[in-house]
Amino acid sequence: MTEVNIQDIWIDVETLAKLKNITKRAVRLSLHQDKYEYKVENIRGGKTYKIKLASLEEDLQIKYFQTYYATFKETDSKVIELENLNIKQEKLISEKQKKIALAKYDLIYAWLNFRKTQKQDKLKPKNTNPDKEFIELYNTGMYQSLIFKTLGKVSIGSLYRWRKILGYNGDWTCLVGQYKYSTRKEYRTSLNEEQIKIFIQILLSPSAFSIGKSISLTKHILKERGYEILPQDVTFRRYAKWFRDNNLDKWTLARHGEKALKDKVSPYIVRNASLLKPGQVLIADGHDLNFQVINPFTGKPCRATLLGFLDWKSGGLVGYDIMLEECTQNIASALRNAILNLDHIPEYVYQDNGRAFRGKYFKGTENFSELGFTGVYKQLGIEPVYATPYNARAKVIERFFLEFQESFEKLIPSYIGTSIESKPAHLKRNEKLHKQIHEKYNFVPTIEQTIQLINKWLDYYHSKECPNVKGKTIKEVLNSVEKEIIFA
Repeated sequence: MTEVNIQDIWIDVETLAKLKNITKRAVRLSLHQDKYEYKVENIRGGKTYKIKLASLEEDLQIKYFQTYYATFKETDSKVIELENLNIKQEKLISEKQKKIALAKYDLIYAWLNFRKTQKQDKLKPKNTNPDKEFIELYNTGMYQSLIFKTLGKVSIGSLYRWRKILGYNGDWTCLVGQYKYSTRKEYRTSLNEEQIKIFIQILLSPSAFSIGKSISLTKHILKERGYEILPQDVTFRRYAKWFRDNNLDKWTLARHGEKALKDKVSPYIVRNASLLKPGQVLIADGHDLNFQVINPFTGKPCRATLLGFLDWKSGGLVGYDIMLEECTQNIASALRNAILNLDHIPEYVYQDNGRAFRGKYFKGTENFSELGFTGVYKQLGIEPVYATPYNARAKVIERFFLEFQESFEKLIPSYIGTSIESKPAHLKRNEKLHKQIHEKYNFVPTIEQTIQLINKWLDYYHSKECPNVKGKTIKEVLNSVEKEIIFA
């Protein structure tokens, strides 16, 4: 156990500012008002203030020890016993900061060696400036090229400043930049929690005050609460701009209402598929095949529909069925195939708004006694989610169908195109040559043959890299699905 005399502890301005959650300028102003006992110390390049810990408020003293020491125990008014003395370590130096600091270190010693060599050269004129020569040579990028790639161009003033910081101890860590970084969820500001809370309450008022008026109202409230030193208007304005840019949904909902949120924000929300698990969410939709198949009822060529279930995480088609029209029987068959292929029942199915998907049989109704059975989804414990009408971008499976069209459908001899403009030449007027070639090599598959061809193409497609899991194929991601006992 280590004993520390609280009367011997002096802290700097920055530490006290963090304890009180105020700016360093506010701390210095309080020192000039003789609020705390302090002393002035001479340091390299100027002076600094040191504040006596014992002169701070009791709650700040406790906060200091809780912040910088593992455990502590007060024995009397002057001595603190510290159990397992363990001052919290400083922040780790990032690889980028380390690389830059070491480059600065190497450049300083390259400069010093250059000066030494120039002074020893007796053939050099006495009026030459080795520092100027070194910086001009370095800034060409040809001398010390590796350092130049890291630091870029450097001024002679920077070299003098780095050498002064480095001193004579040779510790490169003192050259690490004292930068402070913030993330999207954090903002480095001098405003304290109370100031931010008042300011945000006014900004998010349904009355939609302007930022300037919100600032003046906030400062008035802070004066009423006894604040003598208030932040500048630009500090509030920068925080308001950051909050609006990073919390646009809250900003829009609070100030302009739900309709504005739906019209201006919701359509642009970015979804993150990396948060999903394989097999957790399936996307269902129908796709009119762009080639003809043999109708099993009439024996004539027709255009069928593929109903597919795509795993959102992997991007692979896990179940499908070929049908002549969108109906509940084929949808249930495609879902069954998906569940059997995965050996897993999904939690959600994200799907189209077509009449088959919205039918009572497939979705279920609240009064099951009238129908005599529950909906397929409700019976399996699956939560159906419906896509926004007329919004193809909302369904990820549309991208799969585009790849399916380009790399599979166009290979089928009975391909008929996606529109009048894109139809093959043999379907256009007066194309006798192409019609003769098509009649000679035309092949219209049956539904069974179509299924076999699609399965072969899926082997190729699932061997491609997964768009949401780098370094793994679609098949490898699908194989990682948590298996369940499924009874066919």
